[in-house]
Amino acid sequence: MARLVHLSDPGDPRLADYFGLRDVTLRKRLETEHGLFIAEGEKVIRRAVGAGYPARSFLMSRRWVEPLADLLGTVDAPVYVADDPTVEAVAGFPVHRGALASMERLPVPPVAETVAAARRALVLEDLVDHGNVGAIFRCAAALGVDAVVLSPRCADPLYRRAIKVSMGAVFAIPYARMTNWHDDLAILRDAGFKLLALTPDPSATPIDRAPLGDKVALMLGTEGDGLSSRWLRQSDEPVRIPMSPAAMANGVDSLNVVAAAAIACHSLMRAV
Repeated sequence: MARLVHLSDPGDPRLADYFGLRDVTLRKRLETEHGLFIAEGEKVIRRAVGAGYPARSFLMSRRWVEPLADLLGTVDAPVYVADDPTVEAVAGFPVHRGALASMERLPVPPVAETVAAARRALVLEDLVDHGNVGAIFRCAAALGVDAVVLSPRCADPLYRRAIKVSMGAVFAIPYARMTNWHDDLAILRDAGFKLLALTPDPSATPIDRAPLGDKVALMLGTEGDGLSSRWLRQSDEPVRIPMSPAAMANGVDSLNVVAAAAIACHSLMRAV
């Protein structure tokens, strides 16, 4: 059962897991060194605990103790309780959702294991914006995608902003991170996946006409440049989302990666 600890000093060393949540550089170093991530808000905290992530501790304002009492009764971790100004001083911003949890990371399985039972997968190449990664996980969960594979340089799905934007969907979709950008697409092909590369190239096959087959992995490229030429060459077929004939005249040659992912995920499910 969780233990309530009332604190008033934002510099208390017991709160070190929560220091500077908006400082990306600090958080990356701290979370990597200590194998933790931060869940924010009641819904996300519940989903993280429900997914089996062990809680290291909680930090919340007094008004959130009662709404979370049932969950806190099931975990063995300190619950640091403070007033709103103290919580804000620790985190570095107003915590409108009122509650934070420091969670232990679980081992991320290898790519082959993650996609073994999947029929539809997304493969993200070098997406560095945490919000975009979180939103794509939410699209994947909403539209029935079975797994997500990340290139080595993709943003961390368990970074606080990614979790928040995904509304906890990062806990629902199995994911893996490649260790070799050059060669790991072969793992998907060996597992029976057809590799579709999403591109704005007007010569590519419209995604709603592309033959899909039983197992399909859709490759999405980085926010600015799209997929690398190497990954485009390694794909089985380039596909595009058909644009309005007036799009170019309106100064639009492509969709942002989240909008494209949502449309493409919907199309991927037509043959399942």
